[in-house]
Amino acid sequence: MCGRTRCSLRADDIPRACHRTTAPTRLLHIDRYVPSHNVSPGFNMPVVRRDEAAESEGHVVHCMKWGLIPSFTKKTDKPDHYKMFNARSESIDEKASFRRLLPKNRCLVAVEGFYEWKKDGSKKQPYYIHFKDGRPLVFAALYDSWQNSEGEILYTFTIVTTSSSSAFQWLHDRMPVILGDKNSTDTWLSSTSSFKSVMKPYEESDLAWYPVTPAMGKPSFNGPECIKEIQVKTEGNTPISKFFSRKVAEDEDTKPEHKTLFHEPVKTEQAKDLSEEAKTEEGESDLKPSGSSPSQNVTKFPIKREYVAISSDLKPSLANNDKSSANPAKKKEKTKTADDKQPTLFSYFGKR
Repeated sequence: MCGRTRCSLRADDIPRACHRTTAPTRLLHIDRYVPSHNVSPGFNMPVVRRDEAAESEGHVVHCMKWGLIPSFTKKTDKPDHYKMFNARSESIDEKASFRRLLPKNRCLVAVEGFYEWKKDGSKKQPYYIHFKDGRPLVFAALYDSWQNSEGEILYTFTIVTTSSSSAFQWLHDRMPVILGDKNSTDTWLSSTSSFKSVMKPYEESDLAWYPVTPAMGKPSFNGPECIKEIQVKTEGNTPISKFFSRKVAEDEDTKPEHKTLFHEPVKTEQAKDLSEEAKTEEGESDLKPSGSSPSQNVTKFPIKREYVAISSDLKPSLANNDKSSANPAKKKEKTKTADDKQPTLFSYFGKR
């Protein structure tokens, strides 16, 4: 897609940029042209077309509005230049808006560069694309004329696009049809030659691009600041919060399992499970390669046997504690016997 360009060329430089130096050239409505670093659909731009009125192979530098308005549009309709500012080359000979223009309404658009936006989630970063040597880019385009209800004739054009080149795909999936030499511009303007041969991505290595300020996304933003290169934050910058969260997770994963022996209460069921795991691991140790480190064999099994030993020693005490702590009130009742009763005053006088 191509929806924003830079065209600050002088009007008399347009024919030379389009390789039109030998045939006579005349200017038409060129007073409407205002050079700009930020051109969007609806702006007046100079285009080069064949001069149908001349008998010779002359050309016209005609100032038209960017954004095609087909001639069959109703006279009472309000023109929308954003509706057809691009024409896909793959279907250009199928749609009625473009097919009827191919025989005689081809033209060239010369610009110094164009802008494209790189999508990054919800954000869009604009890039400026241009030739490395600074020469103008020439796009293939189609033009048409439309008459409004007041009788005014409006000339408009659309830029033809194609799939992106292999080097440009990272930025966008579409790019304008760039005519890089005189032969390609001659082919496009000629009504006798086949235009299909130039409807292809520009694969040469002389295109360059760099990021520019997002402020140029507004059509009202204009000036040399539009093409000033900026620094874009790389994806490698990691917030410090993510670093510490990852550090905590790694510390938890690297804690030894046997530390839980000193912090968690020992239960008989866990002891049984761990003893079975120890037996299983001892049986599987025969299948492991003999090159395993000695430290693993030394520390692994004694810890589990020690755990089993500790748990077995604690079984009686746990059982006794359970019995003794079952009902404290009953314990007191059982411990009291008749021999433990103190002598009363009546029993003393009875003996006497």
